[in-house]
Amino acid sequence: MEVKEVLHMSRGDGENSYVKTSTYTQMIALFTKPVIASAVNSLFQEPFFPCKLLNVADLGCSSGPSTFTFMSTVIESVKSNCRGLGSTPPEIQFYLNDLPGNDFNTLFKSLSDLHRNLDGLSFFVMGAPGSFHERIFPQNCLHLVHSSYSVHWLSQVPRLTTEEGLPMNKGKIYISKTSPPEVKEAYLAKFEVDFTNFLRCRSEEMVTGARLVLVLHGRRNADPASKESCYIWELLAEAISSMVSEGLVEEEKLDTLNVPYYTASQEEVQHIVQQEASFTVEHVETFALDVGGISSEKEDPWTRGRKQAKHTRSFTGSVVQHHLGEEVMDKLYGEKLAHLIGKDLSKGERQGISIVLMLRKRD
Repeated sequence: MEVKEVLHMSRGDGENSYVKTSTYTQMIALFTKPVIASAVNSLFQEPFFPCKLLNVADLGCSSGPSTFTFMSTVIESVKSNCRGLGSTPPEIQFYLNDLPGNDFNTLFKSLSDLHRNLDGLSFFVMGAPGSFHERIFPQNCLHLVHSSYSVHWLSQVPRLTTEEGLPMNKGKIYISKTSPPEVKEAYLAKFEVDFTNFLRCRSEEMVTGARLVLVLHGRRNADPASKESCYIWELLAEAISSMVSEGLVEEEKLDTLNVPYYTASQEEVQHIVQQEASFTVEHVETFALDVGGISSEKEDPWTRGRKQAKHTRSFTGSVVQHHLGEEVMDKLYGEKLAHLIGKDLSKGERQGISIVLMLRKRD
């Protein structure tokens, strides 16, 4: 699978789109606003200020409201700092990056609201399609780079077959308790390569003293097969397995489906940053938020299960559909997965774990 040719969040602005279902990542964007503001504040202490132009990139922006939360936070922080210093605000150039299959049309249709609500500062917006596992921008041009819930996507699925060519992770689509150690090792090794390359590419594109803010799906447990790491992938594998037993999906398709995704621990992320050595860590934390969202207390588990299944489809659907075919998608997500998530939520709330880092480009 060529991930960069397949992966995209659900397009459009209908009820099943990423725009309408991504309430969890929107909560994360609101939760991490203080870190974004702190990163902007730090830029005003760097030698390149004052400057006439501030170059800002949002990597893996998708088409949801989270990008506009980030952009508005940057704009308001720049205005606040300049008011305090009595200086003229720089113009801001935003580069919104995602893979070519991203719904840039829906993303840019929403820009009018941002221009209407945030006056008093000149800013410009440009789409920048491409994989952040490669170079996207010229050398030494970016002052602030941000990526939320994107860097845990791998450039490729790790090689998960035996020397005889047999599937190594039968019945599963990600690391699980039943996966052999080689599966865990392959996923970690691929994440190490990809994240190192990501940092190296950004280092070339960023000026000295620039800030890089990353928010990743993570885990607190040292075991990559812990439930907090594998929660949604375990339920999705179970849903597909149920369809295999009903003859709706070939068993071989389940056995050969592995997702290009890795849920890292804070220790693994920090170790790679230190080994790559282009950045210093200025802030790092791991936090938990209920996956049910702010409405979870008002809704029964089965309603939340259907909503969470829609959200899951919005970010996993392109990869799963490419492998299993479009004809099974409605039943897989709308019935099987929704029921399994609802059943799990009926036993109690489920929390999602995130890691947020603020890094400074070294001299």
